[in-house]
Amino acid sequence: MLEVVSRIACAVRVPVTADMESGYGTTAKDMTETVKAVIAAGAVGMNLEDVTGDDESSHVALPLQVEKIRTIKETASSAGVSLVLNARTDVYLMPIGEAATRFERTVERLRAYRQAGADCVFAPGVTDRDTIAKLVKAIGAPLNILISPGCPSLGEMEKIGVARASAGSAMMRATLGLVRRIGKELAEKGTYEPLFSGAIPFAELNRMMGRQNS
Repeated sequence: MLEVVSRIACAVRVPVTADMESGYGTTAKDMTETVKAVIAAGAVGMNLEDVTGDDESSHVALPLQVEKIRTIKETASSAGVSLVLNARTDVYLMPIGEAATRFERTVERLRAYRQAGADCVFAPGVTDRDTIAKLVKAIGAPLNILISPGCPSLGEMEKIGVARASAGSAMMRATLGLVRRIGKELAEKGTYEPLFSGAIPFAELNRMMGRQNS
């Protein structure tokens, strides 16, 4: 993971943030090593989840998650790096717990993460405009939303106060979907229209991938 982050950071001229899952560790001490490695790789931001698996029992206890966030921010500060920490809860995405209490539990966690030092808070899995707007008001911190089917447009999310929108794996999955459609048409029909429809011309791609002048 960090090898890829380093390659990306070396290849681009914009600040890089890395999705570090749940920090690749279970304790606050583990977070110290993780954030040092992230900074060494050249990234200046990271996402941190509050789950470690795929069921409700994997939800990290709130006090421990708060401690992990504080440790990350303190370690980065000690290294002289203003690392941007995007703290995420998966209450809606997985989903975790009773539907009737998801909003309150999401607010509780994200408020606590902000108070612990998170620069931005992330609630993937929320798509309803009114719920998003309520979260913005209730949390009182920069809110990140995952672009998903049913979500408002970027312009609409900006109007209701969303600070950041992420595509997550959607772009990669959309690309794989195109590859599958191309392969299916080749195999079943022997035609290949999707292979060239909307494709970037070869010469333009060469220019895009070429090294820019300093």
